[in-house]
Amino acid sequence: MSLIAVTGASGYIGGRLVPLLLSNGQQVRVFTRDAHRLRDIPWRSQVEVVEGDLQDRDAVARLCKDVDLLYYLVHSMSGTRDFAAQEKACAQVVAQAAREQSVGQLVYLSGLHPAGELSEHLASRVAVGEILSEAASTLVLQAGLVIGSGSASFEMVRHLSDVLPVMPAPRWVLNQVQPIAIRDTLHYLAACAELAEPAQGTYDIGGPSTYSYAQLMKIYARVAGLREPSIWPLPLLTPRLASHWVNLVTPLPHTLASALVQSLQHDCVMGSREIDALIAPPAEGPCDYPRAVQLALEKMDADAVQTSWATAQPIAAPAEPLPSDPDWAGRKAYTDIRRISTSATAAQLFSVLQRLGGDSHYFAFPALWKLRGLMDKLAGGVGSRRGRRSHSTLALGDVLDWWRVEALEENSLLRLRAEMRAPGRAWLDYRIGKDSEGRTELIQRAVFFPRGLAGRCYWWAVFPFHGAIFPATIKNIVRDAEKEEEG
Repeated sequence: MSLIAVTGASGYIGGRLVPLLLSNGQQVRVFTRDAHRLRDIPWRSQVEVVEGDLQDRDAVARLCKDVDLLYYLVHSMSGTRDFAAQEKACAQVVAQAAREQSVGQLVYLSGLHPAGELSEHLASRVAVGEILSEAASTLVLQAGLVIGSGSASFEMVRHLSDVLPVMPAPRWVLNQVQPIAIRDTLHYLAACAELAEPAQGTYDIGGPSTYSYAQLMKIYARVAGLREPSIWPLPLLTPRLASHWVNLVTPLPHTLASALVQSLQHDCVMGSREIDALIAPPAEGPCDYPRAVQLALEKMDADAVQTSWATAQPIAAPAEPLPSDPDWAGRKAYTDIRRISTSATAAQLFSVLQRLGGDSHYFAFPALWKLRGLMDKLAGGVGSRRGRRSHSTLALGDVLDWWRVEALEENSLLRLRAEMRAPGRAWLDYRIGKDSEGRTELIQRAVFFPRGLAGRCYWWAVFPFHGAIFPATIKNIVRDAEKEEEG
């Protein structure tokens, strides 16, 4: 049994690769900034966890110690000016540790790209591959659009096709791309752990066919049973304008939309299928795009999405957790606290709470919640279109529209941290306990730490809406829990 290290294990692809490696009998060590975020992941107890930052040389050295193969599955989709420098610095730390610890094989997932001038994000990925290749035997797998339930590329196609029957679009919608199903991506990645000898080189991986981006949207619509959108390529839509348009219409934040739009400015297709000489294609054959879409939709309908881009996509800067109540002394904090007793059990209340957000909305005034999400999108925030990974269950780190699950204790606590654009920091939490008479009690608390005068003005501007929304929300949550009791 070999020891395999995985960076990016909480990401969209890493979160699916780890259980596949475990099922193949591999011993796995994962690297994460916050080990607590892995608490609710099913494979957590089967892996060794190293906590740290990729620029922390000691932590990366612990990751690489006695490792036979290391998967490098991290890359930045941020819009920060120095993201390329940060990616280079992280790759250099990993490369040095891999060299010093004699790691036998590195595997890096990069992106398909044309020859010549590249977007900043694609150029950074190429640079990372070159840095890793200088340190040890490195396989660089270059994939195009990865299509699977919860992938950023699939969500971009899905929302554009769902929302817009007539679509003015930039000319890059006519460029050729070669999508690959997530299952095929995982096939090639997992197969790297089965190679008899370390391998070096850059290989393209992709599906069996190429399409224009316009064709991707039309095919999606057919598979989903929708009317095909009418797409009008226009020369006036620059990449900058197009990224803002994608940000507004889809759940993708502007930074991620911009990176994807930049990568579509040129044809992105496989240059060769040399990978087939090293790794055999999937036994059932490569999955074509229509089938990949169908599989993704089936996963969504079955509420069986393993990972999603939204959970994996970090916000621009790590947010502080909600301070404990005693720490509020001397700080300005606004709160809205509601409580209600019920005959429903704690388990019934918790079951309803886990359905917050997404298609279930927030149990009261859905139009107002949608309006708040739209306002956040227009301000460059994440908005409400991120939805949620699962319709019925939550895990630490999951997203609910513009919220992220910060604390989750079964039948006891759900705390959501806001990632919307606002002049301050906000939380919404629900606690389940007992009242003075021993009945089940639900406590709903909104907490806002304002930033300056703008934050104070913001709180009082939305205060009338809170007066309508929050009482109705907790009342309807309890109502639904009592209905479950009756059922």
